[in-house]
Amino acid sequence: MTSTLLKSTPLNAPTLHRLPNGLTIVAEQMPVEAVNLNVWINVGSSDEPDPINGMAHFLEHMVFKGTPRLNSGEFERLIEERGAVTNAATSQDYTHYYITTAPKDFAHLAPLQLDVVLNPSIPEDAFQRERLVVLEEIRRSEDNPRRRTYQRAMEVAFDTLPYRRQVLGPAAVIEQLTAQQMRDFHASQYQPKSITAAVVGNLPVEELIEIVAQGLTEIGVSTQEPEVESQEAIASTLTPEPAFREIVRREYVDESLQQARLVMMWRVPGMTHLSDTYALDVLSVILGQGRMSRLFRDLREDRHLVTNIGVSNMSHRHQGVFYIGAQLPVENLAEVEAAILAHIRTLQTEPASEAEISRFRTQVANRFVFGNETPSDRANLYGYYQTMMGDLAPALNYPARIQALEAADLQSAAQQYLSCDAYGVVAIKPAS
Repeated sequence: MTSTLLKSTPLNAPTLHRLPNGLTIVAEQMPVEAVNLNVWINVGSSDEPDPINGMAHFLEHMVFKGTPRLNSGEFERLIEERGAVTNAATSQDYTHYYITTAPKDFAHLAPLQLDVVLNPSIPEDAFQRERLVVLEEIRRSEDNPRRRTYQRAMEVAFDTLPYRRQVLGPAAVIEQLTAQQMRDFHASQYQPKSITAAVVGNLPVEELIEIVAQGLTEIGVSTQEPEVESQEAIASTLTPEPAFREIVRREYVDESLQQARLVMMWRVPGMTHLSDTYALDVLSVILGQGRMSRLFRDLREDRHLVTNIGVSNMSHRHQGVFYIGAQLPVENLAEVEAAILAHIRTLQTEPASEAEISRFRTQVANRFVFGNETPSDRANLYGYYQTMMGDLAPALNYPARIQALEAADLQSAAQQYLSCDAYGVVAIKPAS
């Protein structure tokens, strides 16, 4: 089944092809002398039950430790011999693995990439060695002030949703995991129906699709519909948490800090309610992205109350967080929190000016263009939206959806989601 999506911009014309086994291929030819294959798995840390929290990330490490066809380290050696690059990442909602190769090498290297992702051996000795690597990564994360601040904020932002947990998992859990548990997790979660292979580069679309499909056959993965329905990925029963009903405040002392940290957050819609996120994306830019944003100009440039400040609308699959973070002298904490609330009240009561909205529309359009310049940019874009939404249209329509917003839409979103009387706040002070 192959269909070319309608182009909402001349930049993008991906083709979607679904194999009988359920694996989705998104392909696009791009006149850049490279090919990127990005294999996305629809499973992340939010899909893990507490007793195996950290498994998805640990597995990301282990896929590179050999397959029945490739010894440990052989994949990386073969990639490097051709001048290609490879890497991987795990998030709350997905895991993905990618290679970037020269077009002439793609047919040779793509099956290797698919093999390590779909056929890892997960040998016992390598598992025990890599456990130490993951535990060290957890330790370094805990020693990182920025990550500690974020983690404390997420524990306030979510009471029950697994987004409050670390992707890496706690050391106590990692220490107890077994290689067989990981093999079982891989077998149940890395099923074709849960996989999107986004491939972009300077080969014809039909050839890109054929190389991926043939690569699966080459490594022993049937592209045909299974006779017995495979086990689905972990069924999601997660539901968004209600908005804060009051101000939930947590304060900490961190001896490693030279300046205080302030985080304010609101529970907002996630990707399951995508249409509600666009206005919040715009509000985050108006408030705190870039040197022309309101909070940056007022609190840093004009009043010198903060060293740095930024805003993001983080859209996880099931729920998002509108996140304002600042670094500042400890004596300014109360004044800065009050000033941020004053700016939010202004957004709720005074429509943004047409000049401000117009400037933002230009920023969004340019970001979309700049984010489409390389094969890896586009493969990431397609893989992300197909995995998170099961639909590429939101990836292509994003600039149009943003630029269709009017001042009243932004004002309404600020009123609905950014209460000045109910939010989460974390203040972290240096030791006195």
